[in-house]
Amino acid sequence: MATQSGNTPSVAFIGLGRMGLPMAKNLVAAGFEVIGYDRSEAACASFADAGGKTAGSAREAAAGAGVVITMLPTSAIVASCLVGEEDALAEAAPGALVIDMSSSVPADTLKLAEKLSARGMSLVDAPVSGGVSKAIDGTLAIMVGGEDIERARPVLEAMGDRIFPAGKLGAGHVVKVLNNYVSAAGALAAAEALIVGRDFGLDEAVITDILNASTGRNNTTENKVKRFMLSGAFNSGFDLSLMAKDIGIAAGLAEGLGLKMQLLAQTAEAWQAAENDLQQGADHTEIYRHVDAGAHRG
Repeated sequence: MATQSGNTPSVAFIGLGRMGLPMAKNLVAAGFEVIGYDRSEAACASFADAGGKTAGSAREAAAGAGVVITMLPTSAIVASCLVGEEDALAEAAPGALVIDMSSSVPADTLKLAEKLSARGMSLVDAPVSGGVSKAIDGTLAIMVGGEDIERARPVLEAMGDRIFPAGKLGAGHVVKVLNNYVSAAGALAAAEALIVGRDFGLDEAVITDILNASTGRNNTTENKVKRFMLSGAFNSGFDLSLMAKDIGIAAGLAEGLGLKMQLLAQTAEAWQAAENDLQQGADHTEIYRHVDAGAHRG
């Protein structure tokens, strides 16, 4: 994890959720002056306990900040927070750098950049991968789009150990949703394979071990099946609704490019159906329960 010395810009961190809170804490540990904001008082209190400063609003957090980071559920919320109703950037430092680390719609990212440019500010998109555990230990993979990557790098290196310049503005958000599509498709395949094998009379744990020693292994079989699915814990820390949202963005991107991607469309449909069937706030590993119920329905 990078450690700062000398004069560094103050950082506003808006969105202290499951991922954002440990990321902001790592910025503090790296020596940045960070002012955090979240609508959750408990999240703000936890950040303050880690040595961070907190604000009563997004605008207050960003006042005078040279770097403003957003880690929010959707690009619509990002835009509303920064340049919309809340107008968090109204009092940010001249020429401030905005780093959107949310999983956002690429087209919305480009629209936001235009609004920031009119204010003399710049934007990079820098979504992350690795989950809560890697957010905590500062080893996230961060995919970055835009022209100010080097300006953002010192801040990003405090939160991740693999920084990938992905290309032009919006590229980070594109790669992020494509990554989650591949992950989600693998999770569906793993769930279906386990259920077919189980109903044939096999031990799902044994199936998992064989997959992980063979070419069928993927992130779900290696890191999620036994820990979160077969255990019944379903508490990986990433909501199913967010996964469904990201795959929907990927499907929309393909459609906007005039591409017919059958598996992508089917995967998006399957995850949307799971979101509709399961309770609000369901963990994404509960896709296993959804597939199991659907396989035996009717």
